Amino acid sequence: MGKRLRLALSITDIVFLAYWLVSALHLAGVLPIPADWLYADADDPRVVAWNWSFLPLDLAFSLTGLTAIRCARHANPLWKPLTLISLVLTMVAGGMAVGYWTLLGEFDPFWFLPNLALLIWPVFFLGGVIASLRQLPYG
Repeated sequence: MGKRLRLALSITDIVFLAYWLVSALHLAGVLPIPADWLYADADDPRVVAWNWSFLPLDLAFSLTGLTAIRCARHANPLWKPLTLISLVLTMVAGGMAVGYWTLLGEFDPFWFLPNLALLIWPVFFLGGVIASLRQLPYG
């Protein structure tokens, strides 16, 4: 695993785990977040449910990404398929959020641009990861 891919996965995955921790603390009333930092309609129960519906997907890409990094450090070839899974799930999460905000016509750069980045940055690594999968012994 190259240094840039490892860094991109690490940053994305750690930031997302931190996001969900902060979100849970906010929801529990332990960590109040200013309303202007929250996404549009953050007090609407349907929007809150929509946001929390991303938790399994975000945890899946974060945990597969971090596991891929660990496998790569130990020369375990499982890092390759785990990385592919993480990249695809990252793109899915970003694409779903971008689609949602686009359909609503909400282009708050604080929320829209990070999700657009999630959709785009994995593309730069997909070809290399897919090519590396051809080298795996299957059987």
